[in-house]
Amino acid sequence: QVQLVESGGALVQAGGSLRLACAASGLTFSSYAMGWFRQAPGKQREFAAAISWSDDTSHYADSVKGRFTISRDNAKNTVYLQMNNLKPDDTAVYYCNANSPGGGHTYWGQGTQVTVSS
Repeated sequence: QVQLVESGGALVQAGGSLRLACAASGLTFSSYAMGWFRQAPGKQREFAAAISWSDDTSHYADSVKGRFTISRDNAKNTVYLQMNNLKPDDTAVYYCNANSPGGGHTYWGQGTQVTVSS
């Protein structure tokens, strides 16, 4: 059974930093592309960042580029999202996802709340 468990969400002031973590189990983590999405109240879930299985390619939404960094530790089956210079618009539930090779399966975590106060 695949499980993705996010952690690290918190209440932080604007300009602050947080690091989210997503621990994966039940899959061959090193074979999966990993991503972070977020969903603000009353809005659709949106893409934030993604990293390839080999850790050599990453992509970011324009809204977080230059402030967020995605990374992975295949030895720990964990993907991270370092978030710097946080803004109130970054307030959302952040979800981790895992995409199987070839895109056949996508798995989601339960989410972690990030709240940025102005």
